[in-house]
Amino acid sequence: MALKLGLNLGYWGIGPAGDDALEVVLAAEAAGFESVWAAESYGSDVVSVLAWLAPQTKTINLGAAILQVPARPPAAAAMAGATIDKLSGGRFLFGFGPSGPQVSEGWYGVPYSKPWGRTREYIEVVREIVAREGKVDHQGEHYQLPLPGGEGKPLKLNFHPERSNIPVFVGAIGRKSVEMAAEICDGWIPIFFSVDAFEQTWGEHLEAGFAKGGRQRSDLEVSPSLQVAIDGDLEAAKSVVKAGLVLYFGGMGSRKTNFYVDLAHRFGFGDVADDVQSRFQDGDRDGAFQAMPDEIVEATSLVGTEAEVAERIGRFRGAGIDRLIVSPVHVERDQQLNTINRLASLVGRAGA
Repeated sequence: MALKLGLNLGYWGIGPAGDDALEVVLAAEAAGFESVWAAESYGSDVVSVLAWLAPQTKTINLGAAILQVPARPPAAAAMAGATIDKLSGGRFLFGFGPSGPQVSEGWYGVPYSKPWGRTREYIEVVREIVAREGKVDHQGEHYQLPLPGGEGKPLKLNFHPERSNIPVFVGAIGRKSVEMAAEICDGWIPIFFSVDAFEQTWGEHLEAGFAKGGRQRSDLEVSPSLQVAIDGDLEAAKSVVKAGLVLYFGGMGSRKTNFYVDLAHRFGFGDVADDVQSRFQDGDRDGAFQAMPDEIVEATSLVGTEAEVAERIGRFRGAGIDRLIVSPVHVERDQQLNTINRLASLVGRAGA
């Protein structure tokens, strides 16, 4: 199977917005990218961005990476996804994740208890609504539709969706969450992904999930999210990657609980992550940045000369990766567009 390319817009503030975003999306679509993905945190939201892109694009799939589970009830997510899928002629892709305790409880006011049990049940409800096989009567641990003892009654989506089975991806980096992805999902979007450590980091958890679900590797589209820059000002591009890693290791969690630091330990950069986290949380942000080696950039991104990136693409293909969801990190627009076109050419050439 050919390696697919996705474009990651991120969310406003760290990614392009408005006409700037549209220019990059149309360039990716023209270059043959299979999908574009939008994110959300506590600013711009996925649904609005993808609905805005739907009539302005023709062939590129519209992916959510990710819709935050605490942000909306599962029925609202199902309605939004089915609507965008209808408007786009069947180009929408669900992507879900529980966010983290800071955003879930601090922004949405939703307790962060049993996040992956909640996400599993959320996916069940969304799939049931979109399948439209009958009225929804779901009485689970986290969601009750209709609420018992009230005036609600079971309902069914009141229009025929474009597709009764829209693919579901999850953004997951924990052991049990990746196992769940392999068990029930159509795709998996890992972040800070080291292809060289893929099997040792994730192999047993993926296999456990496949075994639970009676599935095989071909049932799950492994689609890591990566930053990319080909030629141009590579030192500046590496600095962007390092700055992002500093934020995730240092600012996305506490010394006790940080999913990304834990992940770094699993693919061989635990000492770096611990050092960066300590410096960042002690207020030494410049020191945290300086402690970030080039090796971690190479391990978790596609930043380099055309020849270097081509070699790394070969590693992803050799590992059986299905899709690369990339964020161009050059500052200059012409370099971003060049990267999009060169990457599409390299992937096409490698698969020829």
